[in-house]
Amino acid sequence: MSDLPSRPHGRAPDALRQVSIELDPLKFAEGSALIEMGDTRVLVAASLERRVPPFLIDSGKGWVTGEYAMLPRATSSRSQREVKRGRQSGRSAEIQRLIGRSLRAVFDLTAMPERTLTLDCDVLQADGGTRTASITGAYVAAASAMAKALLTGDLERWPLGQIAATSVGVVGGDPLLDLEAIEDQAADVDMNVVATADGELIEVQVTGERGSFPRSQFDLLLDLALAGIGDLGRIQNEVLAERLAEVKEIESRPRHKAEPKAEKDLWGPP
Repeated sequence: MSDLPSRPHGRAPDALRQVSIELDPLKFAEGSALIEMGDTRVLVAASLERRVPPFLIDSGKGWVTGEYAMLPRATSSRSQREVKRGRQSGRSAEIQRLIGRSLRAVFDLTAMPERTLTLDCDVLQADGGTRTASITGAYVAAASAMAKALLTGDLERWPLGQIAATSVGVVGGDPLLDLEAIEDQAADVDMNVVATADGELIEVQVTGERGSFPRSQFDLLLDLALAGIGDLGRIQNEVLAERLAEVKEIESRPRHKAEPKAEKDLWGPP
């Protein structure tokens, strides 16, 4: 079986790393979250603005997008800031597109007309799974921002479904959940899974790093990932419990619809 003597920190094959999510650590962002999964740490800021891309003007819809970057010392050696290179790396561009389309998959964009939610995901420390941690933390930051908008009357209804993501892989013949960097580097199969809290798939990225692999192994890894996403969803709900309770209370209030004016009252006195 595995060539590794044991998983780091003695984790079981189907165990997540220790997960911690701090809600709203940033003072000025509409929503924010600091997510820690083992030694991977990602800070997510959610900014809600009254604008949309040109192709959505007057469409009655909003927009959700993501940005992703790693601090120079997020890894064991310093990496140059991408802004100094004059261009974004292909990896960063691919990950931020993944973040944006993953979150859009659970948003009702008609519930946030003429508004853009930008999710800035900055990796403070990278030890594997930065893209999946970014998505999991981005949901928490987004939910916080949407809750504040709903509570202040800036939005009329809740626009967001729940989403989380995790990695799985085969290392030395062992299927493992939530790979750390040392495991990711040794993986024969590497998979990232994004799904809703109900287990509906949004995106699956899978690669046979050293050759092909059977369908049965794919199914096993997918089941392992969905179980992990279920655990992450419960952690998200615990972090957001107070905020979501306020949202539920607001949504339970009866909405009074104004009666239309009689036609004779529309035109004023003759």
